[in-house]
Amino acid sequence: MANIKSQKKRIGTNEIARQRNMAVRSRMKTMVKQAMTAIEANDAAQLKTAVSEALSAIDRAASKGVIHRNAAARKKSTIQTLVSKNSAVAGA
Repeated sequence: MANIKSQKKRIGTNEIARQRNMAVRSRMKTMVKQAMTAIEANDAAQLKTAVSEALSAIDRAASKGVIHRNAAARKKSTIQTLVSKNSAVAGA
């Protein structure tokens, strides 16, 4: 345990940030899983809402600094590629 007053404060703020980051990351992962499930199910109505929520959650996590912006771009690109492949298969 720290002896310096400012370090004791820092430990507290780090814990608050850690819990917030865990919540944001967990929400993002849940939304991405729901989008992947919707992509596999090929349900158009569910797909549209799940994908938009997942992309929004990824953007939110990146804007808060929970994940790197390039990681966010990679995750979004993966989802959008799967959606376009899935819709191409459905349309053919």
